[in-house]
Amino acid sequence: MDRLALVVPCYNEEAVLEISAKELKSVLSDLIQKQKISSDSFILFVNDGSKDRTWELIEKEHRESEMVFGLKLAGNVGHQFALTAGLLTAKDICDIAVSIDADLQDDTSVIEEMVDKYHAGSDIVYGVRNDRKSDSWFKRTTAQGFYKIMALMGVKTVYNHADFRLMSKRALEHFSKFEENNLYLRGMVPLIGYQTDCVYYERKERVAGESKYPFSKMLALAWNGITSFSVKPISLVTGLGFLIMFLSVLAAIYAFVSYFFGTVEPGWTSLLLSVWFLGGLQLCAIGLIGQYIGKIYIEVKHRPRYNIETLLSHKISEE
Repeated sequence: MDRLALVVPCYNEEAVLEISAKELKSVLSDLIQKQKISSDSFILFVNDGSKDRTWELIEKEHRESEMVFGLKLAGNVGHQFALTAGLLTAKDICDIAVSIDADLQDDTSVIEEMVDKYHAGSDIVYGVRNDRKSDSWFKRTTAQGFYKIMALMGVKTVYNHADFRLMSKRALEHFSKFEENNLYLRGMVPLIGYQTDCVYYERKERVAGESKYPFSKMLALAWNGITSFSVKPISLVTGLGFLIMFLSVLAAIYAFVSYFFGTVEPGWTSLLLSVWFLGGLQLCAIGLIGQYIGKIYIEVKHRPRYNIETLLSHKISEE
C-alpha cells in the first residue's frame, strides 16, 4: 500500500491547528482501516514563520501522535514557498501527497475520492470548488474575472481550483525540477502533464482564525501568476502604442484639414490631456517591462527559496 502525506502549510494557525490535526488524523485512520493507504502515512505541518504558538502546537501534536510530522522554516517565506517546502520534503518519504490548507475550508471527505482516482491511474487530482456561494459578491466576481484573464493570457489553470490537490511521487519528482523563484503553483502543476482528474466539493466556512489571504495578497498572487507565465501584457502595451500612433496620425490629418479650411480653434486643454495620457502610458509601459526585468533579476541570483530550521518526523530512518 502507498504511503500518503497530508501537507499542511501553516501561518499563525494556533486557533485552528488542534482542530485540523484531529480531523486530518481521523481521515488518515479511516483510509488506513479501509486499507487504501499504508499504516505509516502521516500529516506534515509546515510552520511558515508563525508569530503565535503554531509551532508549539505542532511539537505537541508530534509528541502525542506518530501520524504528525513537523517542518519549521527559518522565517516567513509565504504560502507558495511553504507549500513547496512541504511537498519537496514529503517527496522522499511518501508515495502520494495531498496539499490542503489548515483552515479546513477544503472538504477533507473528498481526500478518499482523490486516493481512489490515484489508484485508478491519475498522477494529479485537483480539488475543485463546485460553487462560490460562501464568497462575498466582490470576491466571487474578482475570482471569476481572474480565471478569465488567465485564460486570455494563455496560462493553463484549473477553474475554481486553489492548492487542494493530490500528486503522485513521480509528479512530485517532476515538480522538483521546477526551480524558479517566482512561484505560482496553480499554473506550474498543470505543466507537469501525466494523467489528471478532478474531485468536486463545496467549500466550507473557516473553522477558526482569520484568512491569511486578504485582497492585497490575492491581487499580488494574481499579478505574479500572470507575469510568471505570460508575456502578453507586454504585447498588449505594444499594441496600444501602435494604436495611439495611428490615432495621432488621424488627429494630425484632421488638424491639417481644419487649418486649411480655417475651422481650427486654438486651445491648451486637449494638448495637455494628450501629454498626460501619453506620459502615463509610457510610465505604465516602462513599469511593466521593469516588472519582468525584476523577475529575471530574482531568478538569476539563484538564492534558496526557503531554509529548513527543524524537521520533526517518525520512522524516516527506516525508509
